[in-house]
Amino acid sequence: MSDSTVTAVSAGSFARNAALADYFALLKPRVMSLVVFTGVVGMVLAPGELHPVLAFAALLCIAVGAGGSGAINMWFDRDIDAQMSRTRERPIPAGRIMPGTALSFGIWLSIGSVALMALAVNWLAAILLAFTICFYVFVYTMWLKRKTPQNIVIGGAAGALPPVIGWAAVAGEIGLASLVLFIIIFMWTPPHFWALALVRADEYKQAGVPMLPVVVGAEATRRYIFWYSIALVSFTFAPVVIGLSGVIYGIGAALLGAIFVTLAVLIRRRRSNACARRLFSFSILYLFLIFVLLAVDHMSWSSTFLGS
Repeated sequence: MSDSTVTAVSAGSFARNAALADYFALLKPRVMSLVVFTGVVGMVLAPGELHPVLAFAALLCIAVGAGGSGAINMWFDRDIDAQMSRTRERPIPAGRIMPGTALSFGIWLSIGSVALMALAVNWLAAILLAFTICFYVFVYTMWLKRKTPQNIVIGGAAGALPPVIGWAAVAGEIGLASLVLFIIIFMWTPPHFWALALVRADEYKQAGVPMLPVVVGAEATRRYIFWYSIALVSFTFAPVVIGLSGVIYGIGAALLGAIFVTLAVLIRRRRSNACARRLFSFSILYLFLIFVLLAVDHMSWSSTFLGS
């Protein structure tokens, strides 16, 4: 094989890989991974059992549904993404994927995920998944994001529903405990995103997105972050109150909450983007560890109970 042939084959392979990477990027994989993880914890905590194959199917549906709605979000927000340094290299504004292609990709993934959930798992989980996708696309992306500084507060409901979907997939119902999981993520979302918005306020303003710092200013946003952080940490003790978790989770939630609130206090006192970045980064780890503790505490309690 000649050198030119090898070069051509290599170039063709690179192009195919780049295309696959771009389609994968449309799914917002970082967001998807957190969505899937909280869905897994919802399934672990739910009463009842689900066959491993069906459990995998449920998680696949949650992942694909999240990815599909993410692709539609990127299609609709392509004008905003092109103006912000954080997003201008996404596949659509960078010109690597056509907008119509991304929209079709997102729609078919969304429809397929709901259909599979209904056929393989149960109708309640499918309805919740469909509602989550529609809420994220039509309510948050197409309406709230460009209209009100409360976009993150209200729109956060979409990101808070995956553990409820996971719970419903196993239990076939929506229990009080699943709603507690919903509230924890719902209260976590505003301080998490507002911390990022503080850092990116100028870009959001240029793009015409009414994020809280753009509308009410940085100082008021810092106060909102602080009070939402207090509310969030308070709600993380709800699993202990309702008997969903015990000592392991309670101690861990208290320690993590103390760090979260401390970082929120530093944002108010020091008024620096560095503090906002630290809270934003820690908030991702915080939510992950809160849900890890819920799962570990539950499995520890189950093992103790079954072994007694």
